[in-house]
Amino acid sequence: MNTYELLDTATISLKEIYRYTYDEWGKDQAQRYIDGLFDCFDRIARETQRSRPIPAEYGITGRFCRYEQHFVYWYDLPDGVVAIASILHVRMDLAARLEEDFQQ
Repeated sequence: MNTYELLDTATISLKEIYRYTYDEWGKDQAQRYIDGLFDCFDRIARETQRSRPIPAEYGITGRFCRYEQHFVYWYDLPDGVVAIASILHVRMDLAARLEEDFQQ
């Protein structure tokens, strides 16, 4: 099985997602959502998650998928590890955030 690494921007996003979900819907829902994201990361690393290439107009090489209300963006590192670079809500300005998150 391949592995994944959460980049700093993705880790920050996870914390924000948890905090928002906790505040809005409680601890159990927050934990379920975060657990679902980690299951998604595992599927990405195993290459069993349906995904698409990031559109060329973003100027970034990588792939993405949707998990409920978020898009997960990643790219492959030279050692075969998957770098989870960004987790963005579907309503965010994707182009601006992706450019920022992928410059790590």
